[in-house]
Amino acid sequence: QVQLVESGGGLVQAGGSLRLSCAASGRSLSSYALGWFRQAPGKEREFVAAISWSGGSPNYADSVKGRFTISRDNAKTTVYLRMNSLKPEDTAVYYCAARLWGVAATGASEYDYWGQGTQVTVSS
Repeated sequence: QVQLVESGGGLVQAGGSLRLSCAASGRSLSSYALGWFRQAPGKEREFVAAISWSGGSPNYADSVKGRFTISRDNAKTTVYLRMNSLKPEDTAVYYCAARLWGVAATGASEYDYWGQGTQVTVSS
């Protein structure tokens, strides 16, 4: 069982930046594909970004391409989502997800483990 814990959410003005973090309690994430998803009120959960267990080119939703960056730390214990040029429509609860030996999948069903989420609110 992998327990994921997100942090770094908060309130920011449009045009600002935030960096979200996701760590697994007591274990390395080096063998896991990692993804970020978000869910706004009244909407379905949607894909944001993902990185495969082996590295390679990350995958991004068109709506965040060029603004968001997913990365791992060198020890591969934490995955980050750097969010720049934030817009009010980025407001949502952001979730981290993991799958052992996975690829940078865009579907939520491709992931086996999920964090509890962190709220990001972007004011106009």
